[in-house]
Amino acid sequence: MKNRKKIIIAAALAVVVLIVLVNVLGSGNGKSLEVTAEKVQKRDLVEKVSATGEIKPKKNINISTDVAGKILKILVEEGDVVQKGQLLIKIDSAIYEANADRDREIISSSQSDLLTQDANLKKARRYLERRKQLFDEGLISREMYEDAVIQQEIAHANRQSNLHRIEQARASLKSTSDAIRKTSIASPIDGIVTSLKVEEGEVAIIGTMNNPGTVLLTIADLSVMEAEVLVDETDVVKVRTGKRAEVTVDAIPGKTMDGRVTEVGNSAITASGATAAESKDFKTVITLENPPPTLKPGFSATADIVIEEKKGVLTVPIAALVILERDDPKKKGAKVELEGVFAIADGRSVFREVGKGIAGDMYIEITSGLKEKDEIVTGPFATLKKLKDGDKVTLSGNKR
Repeated sequence: MKNRKKIIIAAALAVVVLIVLVNVLGSGNGKSLEVTAEKVQKRDLVEKVSATGEIKPKKNINISTDVAGKILKILVEEGDVVQKGQLLIKIDSAIYEANADRDREIISSSQSDLLTQDANLKKARRYLERRKQLFDEGLISREMYEDAVIQQEIAHANRQSNLHRIEQARASLKSTSDAIRKTSIASPIDGIVTSLKVEEGEVAIIGTMNNPGTVLLTIADLSVMEAEVLVDETDVVKVRTGKRAEVTVDAIPGKTMDGRVTEVGNSAITASGATAAESKDFKTVITLENPPPTLKPGFSATADIVIEEKKGVLTVPIAALVILERDDPKKKGAKVELEGVFAIADGRSVFREVGKGIAGDMYIEITSGLKEKDEIVTGPFATLKKLKDGDKVTLSGNKR
């Protein structure tokens, strides 16, 4: 009787243990995880690359001087609108004027001397002809004949020397006249004076190989404005010329300017002090369409470059994507990482590996693994990190 009682008690305990094990194994440790969920649906997606930089005019010319001298007159101020060919700055040309007068005097004097030398050469040639005739007739010695040859050669050499002196003076006058012309500095383009760096009375210095010289002022053509931004190396591979972009500047809040990518740099720009392991940026130029008149060079800019646009594609929140580690079926003992989402079926989580397309700001395109109206877990993040395939889940605010 006692043994039978013990057997019944043991059987009852076994049944209780079995029920507990079934509940534990079948319900993810017996706990229902509270989650948020969202149905898979179709949306219009726009994939963008964001970058920051500054506004610059397409034409921005630093004007220096080609001649050294004291600045006598500055005829413009910062912000002035100037036309091509308009006089901007006048440099003292006194020394160049004096050199030009000297060259003209040398030319005039040498040309007067040339008349005399032409006459002397003519006279020496006639004298040589007579001497040659007498020498041929045996009436004079060879020495007297050779003296006449030498006199003719000297007269010719004097004339050639004078001609060279005239050519040198003319070349010098041409160079001096060019220097005089360059003392009047005119605008090379239509534009606006965006920077004036000198004052009257300063001495302008000519640039050399090791010295850039004096930058007198800067003129920009503000009719064509660009946003020059730096795109990260991980994103620049997606950027192509012709891509549409949206540009905003902090100085003009609420205003978005349209533009097109017109240049993508081929060489990385590394910040000073950066190591080779740090990420690098690439200069990208966006030409703006119809920039507002209040836009000025130097404004900080943020650009969103549109990489691709798709309409009516299946999407899920980017935050819903998770990575699970599974055994590699092709290699024993190895692991593979699968990217996907947790769908909800009969109150439990079901991992679905998915194919991805373009990504927007909050949503990403799903190309395979899900269908429209499938319900997926979207959060919370802490729950998604520990969620497993088959866990019991309860929608936030509901009891299941």
